[in-house]
Amino acid sequence: MAAKRNNVTTDVPESSVAPAEGTALTLDTRVSLRVDSVIPKKRQETLKWFGWGYNDSQFYGQDGIICFRGDKYPLGGCELRNFTKWVEKKFELTVDPSKPYPQLPQTYPRPVENAPFLTELRGSTKVEHSLEGIDRLIRCHGQTLNDIYSLWHNKFHRIPDIVVWPHCHDEVVQLVRLAHKHNVMMVPYGGGTSVSGAITCPQEEKRTICALDTSQMNRLLWLNRENLTVCFEAGIVGQDLERVLREQGLTVGHEPDSYEFSTLGGWVATRASGMKKNVYGNIEDLVVRVRMVTPTGTLERECSAPRVSCGPDFNHVILGSEGTLGVITEVVLKVRPLPVVKRYGSLAFPNFEQGVLFMREVALRRCQPASVRLMDNEQFMFGQALKPEKSWWTSLVDGLKQRYVTAWKGIDLSEICAATLLFEGDLKDVKRQEAIIYEIAAKFKGFPAGGQNGERGYILTFVIAYIRDFGLHQGIVAESFETSVPWDRCSLLCRSVKQRVVSECHKRRITFYTISCRVTQTYDAGACIYFYFGFRCVDVANPVELFEAIEHSARDEILSCGGSLSHHHGVGKIRSNWYRKAVTDTGSSLYSATKRHLDPKNIFALGNLLPLEEDIQKAAAPSPASPASPPKAKL
Repeated sequence: MAAKRNNVTTDVPESSVAPAEGTALTLDTRVSLRVDSVIPKKRQETLKWFGWGYNDSQFYGQDGIICFRGDKYPLGGCELRNFTKWVEKKFELTVDPSKPYPQLPQTYPRPVENAPFLTELRGSTKVEHSLEGIDRLIRCHGQTLNDIYSLWHNKFHRIPDIVVWPHCHDEVVQLVRLAHKHNVMMVPYGGGTSVSGAITCPQEEKRTICALDTSQMNRLLWLNRENLTVCFEAGIVGQDLERVLREQGLTVGHEPDSYEFSTLGGWVATRASGMKKNVYGNIEDLVVRVRMVTPTGTLERECSAPRVSCGPDFNHVILGSEGTLGVITEVVLKVRPLPVVKRYGSLAFPNFEQGVLFMREVALRRCQPASVRLMDNEQFMFGQALKPEKSWWTSLVDGLKQRYVTAWKGIDLSEICAATLLFEGDLKDVKRQEAIIYEIAAKFKGFPAGGQNGERGYILTFVIAYIRDFGLHQGIVAESFETSVPWDRCSLLCRSVKQRVVSECHKRRITFYTISCRVTQTYDAGACIYFYFGFRCVDVANPVELFEAIEHSARDEILSCGGSLSHHHGVGKIRSNWYRKAVTDTGSSLYSATKRHLDPKNIFALGNLLPLEEDIQKAAAPSPASPASPPKAKL
C-alpha cells in the first residue's frame, strides 16, 4: 500500500496504518518514506550530460554580453555587463556566442560483457538495470576539469558496461555478492559531483564495470524526535533530505557547495564539510551510525548511543573510504530544530592579512556564526563583477559608498577584502553573535558592509560552479582546489601558493590568468583555504595537462607550507600520489590490509587513495569475457 503526501511517497506495510495528515514522524510509526527527488532516474532529463548543474541554468553570450539563464538562482535572466568587462580585462577575451556546445556521441564504447553475471542478475534479482549508452556515459565520470574536458572531446574509451539501480540495502547485498562471485568491478555512484576523480572509471580496467546508482535508495527510514536522530538511505540528494526534514521542522544543517546534487552516501564516503559546520558540524560530527555492504559482509555498528568506547570506531573506516571498500546504504544522522532566525551579514577589511587576524580571533573566542568566509581582493572584485546591472539610483548610492570606503576610511580598493556572514539561531542568540563579531571586526579595522552583500555572497557559491563550463567553452580552463592549515601558517600558505602559481604561469609563458583564495572554515587549530585558478588556453595544445601540472606544483607548495592533502574534496585519483606520504608507510599498509580483508578480489577497484604496485587480483578468477590476465590492481 502506498500513500503520497506532498513530495513524499509513504510505503506502509499492509498491517500498518499511515499517520494522519500533518502528523509528526517518529520512530514508533515505523513508516518508510520514499522521496520524489528533484533528480529523476534518467538524470539527463534534468541535469546536463556534459557539465555541471541543471539543463535550464547556464551562462551564455548574447550580443557580446555574458548572461545567465534559468529561474533557480537569483542571477537568472540577468545581463552581466560588469562580469563581461572583467573577463575581457582579465583574459583579453571577447565572448563568442556562436561556439557550439558538444553534442552527444553517436556511438559509445562497446561494453565488456560478463554473461554469467548478467544472466544471474536478470534471473535471480529484481534489480533494475540498463545497457543504454547514454546511461553508461553519464556515470563514467565526476566533475573534475579533466573529466569534463575528456567528455567534451570524446576521450573516454572505458565507461560502465552496465548500470544498476538497487532500491534497498538487501538488493545491494545481492549485487555485491554477484559482482564478487563473477569478478565484476563495481563503481558506487551517487550524485556524480566528485572533483577528485574518485568516481571516474579506471581506463585500464579489463573486467566488466558495473555502475551502482544509489539514486533509488532515497527513503527516510525512521525519525526519532526525542533523540533527534534520523535514518536515511544513502542515495538521497542533499536538497531532498533537507526539504523532507524542513516539513517536520528539523534540519541536518549540512550544506556543502554541491548540496543541490550530492548525496548523503557521497558526503560520508568523502568526509565532506558544509558551509554551516560551525553550528551543525562536519559530516563526521553528524554521523551516528553507518551501514556499508562489502564483499565479505555488512560493516556497521549495532548501537546508536552518542559515544562508545569499543576499540577503533569503524564509522571512521567508512568515512573517507571513497568507494574503495564497499557501498554505503544507510546512515543515521543527528538533526536539530530549524533555527528561528536566519540573518546574513558582511564585513570589509583593508587587506587580507587583517581579515585573517579577524578569523583567527573569532576561532580563538569560539564565537563563529553558522558561516563566516573571508575572500581575498581578487575574489572580492570577481564577486563585485558578478552583480547584475544597477539602476541609476543604485549606482549613485554605490558610488557614495565607495567614496566613503576610499576617502574617509582610507582603504585601497586594490587591497580591500570581504567576509560573508550567516547567523542562525534564536533572536537573542543571533543578536549576541552579531555584537561580538562586529566588535572583533572593528579591532582589525573591519566594518559592516550590509546583509544584502552577505546573502549574495553566500548564494553565489551555488552559481560559481556553472562558470567553469562556460569558461571552458570560451577558451579558459579553471578549477578550484583546497586544503587546511594551522593558523600560524595560514597567511604564509596563501601568499606562497599564489606566488608559486604566478611563477609557474610565467615559466610557461601564460599571460592571462587568475589566482585567488578564501578562508572558508575556521577551527581551534587552523582553517580551510580554498583556491581558484584559471588561465586563457585558446593557443594551448593540451590545456588540461598544463593546468594539472601547475596545480600539482601548487599542491607541492601547500604541503611544504604545512597544509593538508585535502580538507573536504578527498584524495580520489588526482591526489593519490601524495597519499602514502601523508599517512606514512605504516598507515598505507593498514589501509591496504583493510582493503584486502573487506574486498579480497578488489571489485571496488576505483584507483582512489592508494594505487598499489602489487597485483591484488592474482588470486581472483579471470572474467569469463576476459580470459587474459587482468591488469595490476589499483585501490
